[in-house]
Amino acid sequence: MDIKTFGIIGAGQMGNGIAQVAAMSGLNVIMNDIKKEFVGKGLGTITKILAKSVKKGKITDDDKTTVLGRIKTSTDINDLGKADFVVEAATENESLKFKIFKDLDNICASHVILATNTSSIPIGRIAAQTNRPGKVIGMHFMNPVPVMKLVEIIRGIETSDDTFKMTWNISERFNKTPAVANDYPGFIANRILMPMLNEAVYCLYHNVGTTEDIDMVMKLGMNHPMGPLALADLIGLDTCLAIMETLYNGFSDSKYRPCPLLRKYVEAGWLGRKTGRGFYEYK
Repeated sequence: MDIKTFGIIGAGQMGNGIAQVAAMSGLNVIMNDIKKEFVGKGLGTITKILAKSVKKGKITDDDKTTVLGRIKTSTDINDLGKADFVVEAATENESLKFKIFKDLDNICASHVILATNTSSIPIGRIAAQTNRPGKVIGMHFMNPVPVMKLVEIIRGIETSDDTFKMTWNISERFNKTPAVANDYPGFIANRILMPMLNEAVYCLYHNVGTTEDIDMVMKLGMNHPMGPLALADLIGLDTCLAIMETLYNGFSDSKYRPCPLLRKYVEAGWLGRKTGRGFYEYK
């Protein structure tokens, strides 16, 4: 199948990043979200990133104009009926994703692959919401999408070989390196990463160290590029909590229990960089 138009549900930090790499690969892109302000902000982020690339000499100003010209914004999910391949990158909320996939299943042509950027929810569970489980797959990009090379590809129990091959090929077209994970909660990346971040929150909760010292130990002692608490702020504490809850509910293992302090911050609206406050304060 020749993919010419690529659809994205969600214009947030993951969605607009996926839209950018798709447009840079030569595809026409439909970036959809529920409000004009969301898609406007997403397009603004892409524009700023491309402008920085022009300033650094990585691309030309004409390249920037061409890439932006390939991206159309939308607030009507029915516009995704024109897409040949769709990635859902909405909030990490199971019921929301279920509804989106039910809608896409009715809107998109029967041959269209429906991928999800979920970072923890089992693919088989999402695929069961559709009448095309063989064409549903996990395509988990890393944040920030334009920079990070990895795409985690997760097959559901009914995902077809053709769907897998197409997803693998389009990942490479986006200049990404695909890695295959089996369909368990959290897959590979977040099954390893999130418990580590959660344990860092427990260290803060138990007063083992300050926010700064916890991050410094992991940066200087373990050679991590950034500390776990700063990384949690970047990801979004609400997203971290949602993933931990998926792991905890999926495995019924106490080692995945979300730290009460993480839950407290989320309930207070301290979600990290996107709200200006998390484990750190941001201006």
